[in-house]
Amino acid sequence: MATHPAPVKFSKAEADYLRNTPLARLATVSKEGKPDVAPVTFEFDGRYFYVGGRAMKKTRKYWNVRNGDRRVSFVVDDLATVNPWAPRAIKVDGTAEIVEKSGEPGGPYLRITPLTHRSWGLA
Repeated sequence: MATHPAPVKFSKAEADYLRNTPLARLATVSKEGKPDVAPVTFEFDGRYFYVGGRAMKKTRKYWNVRNGDRRVSFVVDDLATVNPWAPRAIKVDGTAEIVEKSGEPGGPYLRITPLTHRSWGLA
């Protein structure tokens, strides 16, 4: 029987930020240990992050998770203001798996299970 980690708890401010910030960076690792980072859009359902795309099966992130290492890092960030300088972000470390999911664009998605996170600038 597979064990599932306890869900990571996001504060209301963190969850609101995740639902309203559409762009992130996803880092994956190949079976040779080579890191790769890519800008992605995502969906967040309160527990998991879903990353898809129109040609998902042709992407390095897909193949890294499929054939490499399931560990990922995921960063959602932006600048609240530039004067004064006010960065804000959430960094998530977790694991990814390939799942089928309906919706746009359909097809395979990476479902990211957060294991740890930290945030800053979200007051």
